Amino acid sequence: MTRATFASFNVKNLIGADQEYYKFEKYTPEEYAWKEDWLADQLLTLDADVVGFQEIFEATALQAVVDEADRRAQSLNDAAIPGRNKHYAKKAIFRKLKTEGYRDAALAFAPNANDSGPGQRRPGVAVVSRFGFVGEPEVIQEVSPVLEIPFGMMGDGGASGDGGVFRLNRLSRPILKVRVPVGGRVITLFNCHLKSKLGEFPRQADGGLPPEVDLTNYDPVGRAMGSLKAALRRMAEAWILRREIVAEIERGNPVMVMGDFNDGENAVSSEIISGERPFKNYAWMRRHDAQSANDRYSKEEAVQIKEAVEAVMLHSCEKLFVQKSLRDMVYTAAFGGVYESIDQIYLSRHFIEGDDQIGEMEYFSVFNDHLTDGSHAEAPYNKLASDHGQIMAHLQVWDARS
Repeated sequence: MTRATFASFNVKNLIGADQEYYKFEKYTPEEYAWKEDWLADQLLTLDADVVGFQEIFEATALQAVVDEADRRAQSLNDAAIPGRNKHYAKKAIFRKLKTEGYRDAALAFAPNANDSGPGQRRPGVAVVSRFGFVGEPEVIQEVSPVLEIPFGMMGDGGASGDGGVFRLNRLSRPILKVRVPVGGRVITLFNCHLKSKLGEFPRQADGGLPPEVDLTNYDPVGRAMGSLKAALRRMAEAWILRREIVAEIERGNPVMVMGDFNDGENAVSSEIISGERPFKNYAWMRRHDAQSANDRYSKEEAVQIKEAVEAVMLHSCEKLFVQKSLRDMVYTAAFGGVYESIDQIYLSRHFIEGDDQIGEMEYFSVFNDHLTDGSHAEAPYNKLASDHGQIMAHLQVWDARS
């Protein structure tokens, strides 16, 4: 049996000093030094075996953070871990105090295909793994063939296809897919950062700014349309991810999905990723091809349907933890008095139950003491620290049978 920890960490705009990532936004050398120091300390506090990072503009900046965390880990071990010649060296407490560091960790980075020049940068995602990777990491961002979602006309059962179409040819940010070896098993990990709730407002035909961004002439309807566009994009991206998840599970591989979903667990986009929840008893439900009012699924069909749904369903680590503990609130973001979890870690059934179970979640940690409500007087601190809490799943992975 191998114990392993998997964490998700939105670092908030990691890039070197004096580089304009968004318009007029950049770090001075002093601000960057502060940010790198904070991130390294937070990474050391997490001490996770595998970390999925979001909002990474350049791999070199992340590697610098990882290297600094490793140096601090070594320094901490030198001070806190007794040498073998000490008679108390084998005390259990020292196993808890020791940190493994990241000296030999592998780093995979997925740059954003939408990245552009100064002031118009777009962040990617990354994964750091003490276990290394099996095979080459895969980046999913270009949608080929282009995803087209047709809408039928209401009232005719969708028979006609002239209700419009939504088209998606590229994700707003890449999805990074890696395979992580743990205890003789291989876990497929998807690290994602879905489209934010910020509205999408297209520029004018002449290149001018969209009128919706002019808050002195506030346009509530236009801004609502921008939110609708963002939500459509986020849900379409969730479907692309869901398609990849199902394909991986159907290959018989255990799956973990983590990242910044930019939505809560019960949002439609999150439910698309996790999959449907099975109905209690499909034998109560009228058949899809019913010929009479009492034409329902048989008991055998009910079992078959429930198994088909559950086999590809993902489970929220946060919900699994809340169900087993007395804690009733977990949050990873705070703004305007709203506290919510928009960062998630999901597990396939391989960690829950069934003949193909390979392990289980022992614990779930949330690191959110640094968060300040955006309306709070101390909110500017969030400019350099992350504006997200970090989450970590503690897994027990059973050794593979030979």
